[in-house]
Amino acid sequence: MKTTTTIAALVYSLTSAASLQAAAQTGYGAQLEGFEYPYPQHRFEFESQQQSLSMGYMDVAPNGTANGRTAVLLHGKNFCGATWESTIKTLGDAGYRVIAPDQIGFCSSSKPRGYQFSFGQLAKNTDALLASLQIEKATIIGHSMGGMLAARYALEHPARTEQLVMINPLGLEDWQAKGVPYVSIDQLYQSQLRTNAEGIKAYQLKYYYNGVWKPEYDRWVDMLYGIYTGPGRDIVAWNQAQTAEMLLNQPVVHLFPRLTTPTLLMIGGMDRTAPGAYLAPPEVAAQLGNYPQLGRDAAAAIPNATLVEFPELGHSPQVEAPERFHEALLSELEKLSQR
Repeated sequence: MKTTTTIAALVYSLTSAASLQAAAQTGYGAQLEGFEYPYPQHRFEFESQQQSLSMGYMDVAPNGTANGRTAVLLHGKNFCGATWESTIKTLGDAGYRVIAPDQIGFCSSSKPRGYQFSFGQLAKNTDALLASLQIEKATIIGHSMGGMLAARYALEHPARTEQLVMINPLGLEDWQAKGVPYVSIDQLYQSQLRTNAEGIKAYQLKYYYNGVWKPEYDRWVDMLYGIYTGPGRDIVAWNQAQTAEMLLNQPVVHLFPRLTTPTLLMIGGMDRTAPGAYLAPPEVAAQLGNYPQLGRDAAAAIPNATLVEFPELGHSPQVEAPERFHEALLSELEKLSQR
């Protein structure tokens, strides 16, 4: 049995290495040209900060009987709208219209060289998209960095926010206040230029999937790294550095007591994501990213909040255990709608 297990592990290791090598050779365009999205993409053209920008988004109709509700899915920093593939299908099957945008600076959307990135600005961009689609109210669902954006959106645009869902959001603690030193955009840019497929996989394996890799995760490594190997590598790295600086310096934890929208927090308890922790002294880094406690503290701070915990899951419970996650999501959304 031990020999069989060892051989199987070796075969998987070689297969995984081959997949990563394929990802390194893909080379997508600066707006992810060449990557196949799970649903047709649309473009929202608008003016922001004295320049013309284009936001890619998916607008997916309900599959079957519509329930009259719309869900807006906000991706994280190391994610794209495409990563919501199974969530889009689940919500569509339940009767939701689903909007999944790529934020400016990410994935299929414009990569401006000079842009003042802030969660307030990204929330304003998202609201302009929803207004253009004549969506009056929506359930705003954000994951990771998208959870930070969702919180800011709900605070700035409460009339359009019917419900708020945050899935392992970043920003549940103020990293700089806890001792993480400031790092400049120039330093972050140099770090981004060193991005490679093996590093992406190692990070996801540790924080997203608890050391258990499945072949279907390779697609997301390919998506992330492929955009670094194409002709837009420099501007992609620059925007990623700008948005890294944004999330490091704009925590949302201080906003929570002001939220008035019915809120659902969904927390994978094995997550220990803490951007910037690698820059902090060891004794500081060791105290960061305690998601079980951070989730409970956030739920206590947000009026009208519900906490759902997945103790054995990591940073991306919707990808790691989609059936369990989506069952809980639909059940809790129904409860929120009855409040």
